[in-house]
Amino acid sequence: MIYRFKEYIQRKLDNLKRSNLKDVKIEGITKRWLINIIGVIAVILVAAFITASVGIKGYYYNTAENIVSSGASESAVKYFKNNIDSGYSLESSAADYVNSYPYKNRTTLWIIDNDGNVILSSSGFKIEKQDMPDYNEAMTKNGGLSKFIGKAQNGEKIMAVCRAITDSNGIEIGAIRVMTVIDEIDDQLHTISFIMAVAFIFVMGIIYYSNRFFIRSIITPVKEINDATTLIASGNLDVRIEKQYNDEIGDLADSINTMATEIAAADKMKNDFISTISHELRTPLTSIKGWGETLTLGNQDNVDELTKKGLQVIVKEASRLEGFVEELLDFSRLQSGRMTLRLTKTDVLAELLDTLFTFTERAVREGYNVKYNIPETPSVTNADPNRLKQVFMNILDNALKYSRPGSSIFVKAEFIKEEEKDFAKIVIVDQGCGISAEDLPHVKEKFYKANMSVRGSGIGLAVTSEIVNLHGGKLDIDSVEGKGTMVSIFLPVDEILEQSEE
Repeated sequence: MIYRFKEYIQRKLDNLKRSNLKDVKIEGITKRWLINIIGVIAVILVAAFITASVGIKGYYYNTAENIVSSGASESAVKYFKNNIDSGYSLESSAADYVNSYPYKNRTTLWIIDNDGNVILSSSGFKIEKQDMPDYNEAMTKNGGLSKFIGKAQNGEKIMAVCRAITDSNGIEIGAIRVMTVIDEIDDQLHTISFIMAVAFIFVMGIIYYSNRFFIRSIITPVKEINDATTLIASGNLDVRIEKQYNDEIGDLADSINTMATEIAAADKMKNDFISTISHELRTPLTSIKGWGETLTLGNQDNVDELTKKGLQVIVKEASRLEGFVEELLDFSRLQSGRMTLRLTKTDVLAELLDTLFTFTERAVREGYNVKYNIPETPSVTNADPNRLKQVFMNILDNALKYSRPGSSIFVKAEFIKEEEKDFAKIVIVDQGCGISAEDLPHVKEKFYKANMSVRGSGIGLAVTSEIVNLHGGKLDIDSVEGKGTMVSIFLPVDEILEQSEE
């Protein structure tokens, strides 16, 4: 019966796994709940089932044994002993005893002599000599009483009690054997066990489905909360959780919604501040840089060397601050979703070459080697040329910042096909400090800096990645700490023009 219950539970679990939306998966808290609660209840019910089965069987068997034992009681033996002492034979005493025996319709009574022959039966039929284990034991056992449960010679299951008959000197002269068929009792016990098993399975089914409903009322909201908090953590502050219950889970949903609203408000305030301060800084920086360049390029015959050097520092630092302000503005546009592209027919590799021309001059001046292999094949696509140059310059600038003078920077471009679409693949490799395996997954996140010793805001790669994504491309970064970094830029191209031979 326990095996059938296990099969039933397994079928229900399999059906649950194949169920549609809103069903609870058998994993995590659900699995632990079902194992702990259903398992404990199942063990208790199985123990109760076994105890009840044993108790009911014991009750029926004890009742049958009491009836059988009453026919072979000590008073019966005393009756035969007194008759024999009074001169009556075993056969005549047996006839009188059988005639007065009250349980003829429920049991069978045999009077057996010392040789194992049934001299009289309450059924009235002649009984052939047969194997009687309880008789053999009663005739040899001290006390002269034996019980037997087993198959009779005709195949029926019986319960028998046999008691030896002795005379006044204690010598066995025969035995009384009382029997009853217990096949019907066993059938009744099987019926009762079946009814109890059905009730057991029914109760387990109710418990299982009620627990599944209860689990669903907990797990589904918790899963929705988990999904929402994951989206909030990834930057989607517009996510809100639907409150389904007025309980602790509902209160948690309200708290998370309130938290998301406050974070969104704080984030908007931060973005507004960054946008405002960036615009406020841009105007004076432009003036400082412009006047610095004007004074530097003007007549400097009467200007001392210290002043000249100071003007150069002013122009250089103003340019650096101007670049930082532009990054902040781009970040503000990125955060508010206002970053847009001014698309026009653009040659991707031509823009890369223009950027390299400007960058190489600076790199050589600072002591770096730049080697590149760029196809001269025109690659036309709809793109924002200024944003593409910004992408290339940001990656090249990072390669410069994280490398030591004397090292090399390699740039290679080629055309590839992915999913039946043409891409320009641009690979930029440096021999710098590299990025650790722990930092690598986060370098494209906003404000994340793997190396705090190098100047920078930590938003350049985030903006660069977003610009590439807006162009329908992707940005991959691979790095080995202490050896260098490889950045791969994939940009879709609409048309690759073969150069004509002159």
